Amino acid sequence: MDQRFYLNLQIALEAIKANKIRSLLTALGIIFGVAAVIAMLAIGNGAQQEILEQIKLVGVNNILITPLKEQTEKKVEDNSKEEKKKFSPGLGIADAKSIAEIVPHVVALSPEIIVETNFVSDGTSRSGKLIGVEPDYFKITNFKIQNGKMFNQDQIKNGAQVCIIGKDIEAKFFSKKSAIGSYLKCGSLWLQVVGVLEEIKISKGSIKSLGIRDYNMDVYTPLKTVLIRYKNRSLITKATLGGGISNDEFEESSNTEEEPKNIHQLDRIIVQLDSSNRLEPSAEIISRILQRRHYTVTDFEINVPILLLKQQQRTKDIFNLVLGAIAGISLLVGGIGIMNIMLASVLERIKEIGIRLSIGATKKDIIQQFVFESVLISIGGGIAGIILGIILSKTVSIMANIPTIISLGSILISFGVSALIGLIFGITPAKNAAKQDPIKSLRYE
Repeated sequence: MDQRFYLNLQIALEAIKANKIRSLLTALGIIFGVAAVIAMLAIGNGAQQEILEQIKLVGVNNILITPLKEQTEKKVEDNSKEEKKKFSPGLGIADAKSIAEIVPHVVALSPEIIVETNFVSDGTSRSGKLIGVEPDYFKITNFKIQNGKMFNQDQIKNGAQVCIIGKDIEAKFFSKKSAIGSYLKCGSLWLQVVGVLEEIKISKGSIKSLGIRDYNMDVYTPLKTVLIRYKNRSLITKATLGGGISNDEFEESSNTEEEPKNIHQLDRIIVQLDSSNRLEPSAEIISRILQRRHYTVTDFEINVPILLLKQQQRTKDIFNLVLGAIAGISLLVGGIGIMNIMLASVLERIKEIGIRLSIGATKKDIIQQFVFESVLISIGGGIAGIILGIILSKTVSIMANIPTIISLGSILISFGVSALIGLIFGITPAKNAAKQDPIKSLRYE
């Protein structure tokens, strides 16, 4: 590059310094546009990451089956023929076995029982959940053991008094000693700790949106341990319940505020398939299997979490697209603002342009000077916008309690676009300046 190039760049810098306030006001559109782009992309990236974490938490290609404690459906019909109430045994291990045998393409299946209890060790006590599971549970949920080992076959078969604990349980009860081999009192029984899970990162937003719990505070034991040493709800019969679950409305009891009884042996069944394409048809098959086994009583609920999350992701993508378009319009408006100010600047500096032309400056020099001014204002606005965008992203994350992820790509894109806008919208004013007649310009007042 020749000396004239650097001389024109220096003249452009001096012109910007001489009009600091005007240059700042000119750059405001670019500043806010770049900041908006970075902040919006950071929010979108954060939402995307949160959805990926949620998918990992619920597991890939999973179907969740949960029991309903009571039915409130009621058919209004002629009372001349009273329909016999139908009894359902509730969601149980037999249902899980039927699903595993009948439904094709099942990779893993995990029945669960959740017991609300208290944990006690070395004088420390807190309430929590004891979860009866089988080894497939940890495969489905992607939970990994950090210390210790998985339940062995003898422990699973005999319902041994052993457990695997979450990371926060270890921190609370075994901060001063090794958890492996120690005992934790869960309810009325002491369970020996054989494993500790890796910390499971889970946001408050995921807990709320997915209706899940903080798994780091859970204690896991073999399913059979819960059935033989705690409680097996399947031992409750129709007679003891006075009718069980039926398609008719429950009869009013003397205490209407009494919590509905739970006769379901299991609290949840997770079915993992080999492909997401088979989730919906398999859910329909499972529904028919359970309807038949429960004598047409709908005392269960089937959910496909990944489909709900994908719908949520599509909604957020549309939202991010709209926000991105708004931010893009802000940049466009900023570019138009630069062009307007530069056009006004040309009219103000006609005499200066005439002097430069009369002492040997070429039209190319005049064009370069005004294009440089426009680009430098855009670049300065872009840098300020990047700083403001990062501050906005952090502020939104703290104030709204949502994750934001600022990517290098968003910074480079917004900065490049701001520089390009300065170049594009600076060309017209620069050409107008170069068209000025030197004689007329010198006489211009």
